[in-house]
Formats: sequence, structure tokens, C-alpha cells
Amino acid sequence: MNGLIMMCIAIVVLGAGYLVYGRWLAKTWGIDPNAKTPAYEFEDGVDYEPADTNVVFGHQFASIAGAGPINGPIQAAVFGWVPVLLWVLIGGVFFGAVQDFSSMYASVKNKGRTIGYIIEEYIGKWGKKLFLLFCWLFCILVVAAFADVVAGTFNGFAADGSQIVANGNVATTSMLFIVEAVALGFLLRYGKLHKWVNTAIAILLLVAGVAVGLHAPVFISQGTWHLVIFAYIFVASVVPVWALLQPRDYLNSYLLVFMIVAAVVGVLLTNPSITCRPSPPSTWRVRATCSPFFSSPSPAALCPASTAWCPRALRPSRSKMRRTCFPSPSAPC
Repeated sequence: MNGLIMMCIAIVVLGAGYLVYGRWLAKTWGIDPNAKTPAYEFEDGVDYEPADTNVVFGHQFASIAGAGPINGPIQAAVFGWVPVLLWVLIGGVFFGAVQDFSSMYASVKNKGRTIGYIIEEYIGKWGKKLFLLFCWLFCILVVAAFADVVAGTFNGFAADGSQIVANGNVATTSMLFIVEAVALGFLLRYGKLHKWVNTAIAILLLVAGVAVGLHAPVFISQGTWHLVIFAYIFVASVVPVWALLQPRDYLNSYLLVFMIVAAVVGVLLTNPSITCRPSPPSTWRVRATCSPFFSSPSPAALCPASTAWCPRALRPSRSKMRRTCFPSPSAPC
């Protein structure tokens, strides 16, 4: 398979998911486009803040799609492009999109409250406590992982002390991006300009930030960036949503849209071939029987060929699960 066929399949599946399945969900749930949303009903200038349609779209789109261009290629390289493509298309349409749509719909129908408070109302206080505990633990993991990744990306020095210009460029662009987002937030709130004027200003700010970043790199150590990033996370979590989060994601959405357009144009012009493997690496050995009840990969599927890499907990006995790790790469499947 080549890139053009893969892209066409993705466009058809995702487009059909939005136009057919998405509309069916909206009709089934009784979505009323004229209903008064909590942003207008409880406007407080902090968490409840009415926004233009483009801003709301950018806020949601950048929040959910920001990590896609990073995680997708990595997962395809590790697990093969076939399972990842199936997960992106099928999982995206029937799991990811539905989860986002349903959670936003539930929040709007419940005065803009978070899922934890909705669980308390319909399930009980223990359900809320358990869910919030899970969210807290999950956020610790996600924040720590992403903070380390971002700090490593911004790190301006190599192990030998030499400067990494590319990282310095990215760091400058990102810092300017935050400053521009704050300025755009005040402009959107108090400027009262037409939405297309706001769009033009946002694009100009985005291009200017990238251009300045390419010519003025900042070289700061990874440890310092950790402190800066955690300080930013704290500030972003307490300031009004219109002052940072909304305009930041609004700017981000244009960057993501440009990336998508560039990717589509690039595939159309070059029609690249798929060079990574379509399935998991051959060193991952799985012994499967002809039973239809065990057709999906077990924990043993994640064991490399050598059982020295296979933890005891992932070595199921044949009496319990009819799969096992082979001791050598030459062992037959």
C-alpha cells in the first residue's frame, strides 16, 4: 500500500464517521443548536466564558489532536502501520470521537460541570471520589511525562555542553507563542473585532512567532526548563480560560490545520510508499492455536523472542492461556 491509498481510505472513513455516524448521534441525543449553553447562562469571566465558534473549535481540536502527529508515527513504527491505522480510524470514530462528544454533551446538559460532579449526581459520592482519584493519579503521570518530553525538546545543550540550535529555535517559538496567546486573549475579549479579522491576526502572530524563533534561539538547560514548565502549568490552571487556554488552543488549531493541509498536499505530490512494517516486529513471537476464542493478542504477544525479556507475570502457562513466549527467534510460530 502507498501513502495516497492510505490517505484516501482515511478521508473516506473519517468523513463518513462525521457526516453519517456523528449526525445520527446528534439526532438520537436530541442536540439543539439553539439551546442556551452554560457559557451564557452562568457567565462569570473565569470558567464560563462565551466564545466565537472558531475559538471553541480551536480550543477542542487542539486539545484532543495535539499529540496525534507525535504519537501516530511512533506507534506505527513500533506496532506496525496496519493495527495503528485500524485503531486511528475505527477507534477514532467509534471510541475517541464518541467519548469526546458524549462528555461535552453531558457537561453542557449539566450546567457545564465536570464529569466527576456528573458521576456524583447519577451514581453517587463514592463514584465521584473514585473517578477524581483516578483523574488525579492519571494527571500526575501525564503531566510528568509531557513536562519531561517538552523540557527535553527545549533543552539547549547536548551532553558534551555544545548548543543545540534546533531545540533553541523551538524553545523561542514556544515562549513567543504563549505571549502571543495572552495578547490574543485580551484582543478577543475586549477588541470585539469580526471573527475573520481575529483569524487573520492569529495567523500573522503564528507566522511571526515561528520566524522570530528561527533567528533567535534560546539556550537553557533541561533542569531549568522543568521548573519553567511546571510554573506555566500552575499559572495555566488558575487564570481565566479566556486569558490563556482558549487563545492558545485557537492559535494551535491553525498550526495543526496547516500541518494537515501540508501533509495532504505532500502525499498528493509525492505518493510515498510505506516503508515501515505492517505488523509488529518479527522478534515478537506469539504461539497461537487454531481456537477462535484466542484470536486476539495476549500479554505474551508483547514478549520479545528471548524469554529473558519476558517477565514471569507475562508468561502464561499453556493450561490457562494457549500462548507462550518462545525461547529463541528461530522458534517457529
